[in-house]
Amino acid sequence: MLWWLLVFSTLGLGAWGDSSWDKTQDKHLFEGLQDLLGNISQLIEKGSPAGVSTTVSRKQWGADAVGCSAQLALPVGFLITHHIPGLECHNQTSCSQRLRELQGHHVRNGWCDIAYNFLVGDDGGVYEGVGWNVQGVHTQGYNNISLGLAFFGTSKGHSPSPAALSAMEGLISSAVRKGHLSPVYVQPLLVKGESCLSHQQNASVKEACPLIVQRSAWDAREAHCSKMNQPAQYVIIIHTMGRTCNKSDECRVLVQDIQSFFMDRSDSCDIGYNFLVGQDGIIYEGVGWSVQGSHTPGYNDIALGLAFMGTFSGSPPNAAALEAAQNLIQCSVVKGHLVPNYLLLGHRDVTNVQSPGQALYNIIKTWPHFRH
Repeated sequence: MLWWLLVFSTLGLGAWGDSSWDKTQDKHLFEGLQDLLGNISQLIEKGSPAGVSTTVSRKQWGADAVGCSAQLALPVGFLITHHIPGLECHNQTSCSQRLRELQGHHVRNGWCDIAYNFLVGDDGGVYEGVGWNVQGVHTQGYNNISLGLAFFGTSKGHSPSPAALSAMEGLISSAVRKGHLSPVYVQPLLVKGESCLSHQQNASVKEACPLIVQRSAWDAREAHCSKMNQPAQYVIIIHTMGRTCNKSDECRVLVQDIQSFFMDRSDSCDIGYNFLVGQDGIIYEGVGWSVQGSHTPGYNDIALGLAFMGTFSGSPPNAAALEAAQNLIQCSVVKGHLVPNYLLLGHRDVTNVQSPGQALYNIIKTWPHFRH
């Protein structure tokens, strides 16, 4: 799960966004930030983190005394990095003015304070948001388990300055050193369709969902099973045990074999899982969203069974498979097949099995909505 991916949110877009921001600019900026922040883990491992710039306190930038009160349990395991284009500023005076405007915008939208824990201006300054210990309101589902950091101060169509990039690098390194952020933190990709860089408030459901290989594409046998009670209330993470697959052709064959096992040897009406994940990073439709699986007695009619193909007791699935699974869960919420306040469970939490394997279980325990 230790892959380095930036996540951008829509916060602030209503006030600062611009429809002239095109996909090419989005791509260039994303790649530039990804390349720089993708090296942070290596800097930390080498023991030579960059120094963090002097922090400009809330009092120094003139924050209103609104404030949030919900506390973070430190260290947090997740890092969400945002970018707010259009708040152009190049010194502490102008950046402070921009932050006061941003705080006012967030409060008018019903939030308790400025949305982020810290912000980095294009002047290279680190500005205190709600701070280390308080929950921000930057990313739904993550506010209580993550630090939300944001770049601001750039003009539309431009990347953050070298000073800002260096300051962000130092801020993250400092967060790890001081115990605010876990050394094995994760930057999740659950808000993939919510890029503040590409003006996507009306992003389609298709853009929010991963590639799903339909039943007809893997030559599923015809079956007729009972319908699900939708929307589902739970997601249960499972591993199938046995062999895994790394190429799409292999995965299609493996899904066929799993279906045959359920129907011919277990006397099930179909393959037991709603969806399956291959190490090729692709989702394979099992019985789908609207049909009951046969994965967990007592939960089949109210839970989506999401199975990673393979055995994951000693080693976890690769990053592509983990990302695909998280995107599918988000897609299920977006499409209305899963309640927004769903509970995420490991197979072992609700039945007497070792599934989904200890290595995979250790990872899903860090995912939002997990309940033991």
